[in-house]
Amino acid sequence: MSSRWRKTLSREKLPDVLVPGLDVVFVGTAAGRRSAAVGAYYAHPGNRFWRTLHEVGLTPRLYQPHEFPDLVRLGIGFTDMAKLASGMDHEIAPEQFDIPRFEAAIGRCAPRAIAFTSKKAASVFLREPTGRLVPGRQPRRHKRSEIFVLTSPSGAATRYWSVAPWAELAAFLGRSKP
Repeated sequence: MSSRWRKTLSREKLPDVLVPGLDVVFVGTAAGRRSAAVGAYYAHPGNRFWRTLHEVGLTPRLYQPHEFPDLVRLGIGFTDMAKLASGMDHEIAPEQFDIPRFEAAIGRCAPRAIAFTSKKAASVFLREPTGRLVPGRQPRRHKRSEIFVLTSPSGAATRYWSVAPWAELAAFLGRSKP
């Protein structure tokens, strides 16, 4: 991991991976406990994130969680809505969400798509109750970026899992597997 990423980890659970011109930024609520402990996004072995990226064609090979900084070369970025928190969605207090920080960061990198891997994170940003959010591409609500709500890749959300919104994102980005 580069010193740039290590320096950011000193105050945040996981560093943002955001640069101008990204194709997609994946957004979670906050780092999970395992991810915070090892310093890598979607690091729990039961998490489907990395397998799904490859399965739908967003990455050319299966990446490991510790390789997350490398995905910027593929136009893929990462952030969370609550950068200083970690744990499961229900453990993150409302005051831990930093919407102004998130909006400023997204504004600077202007990705083609914002992909929420958590309905809670999408709910906070879109100011919609989670029960009203349907996975997939959302009605136009952002000036520059298309917004997708993905099914959570967490093993704790298995009963709600569907690869369909992930495949829809890959198709939007022109990266679908044949």
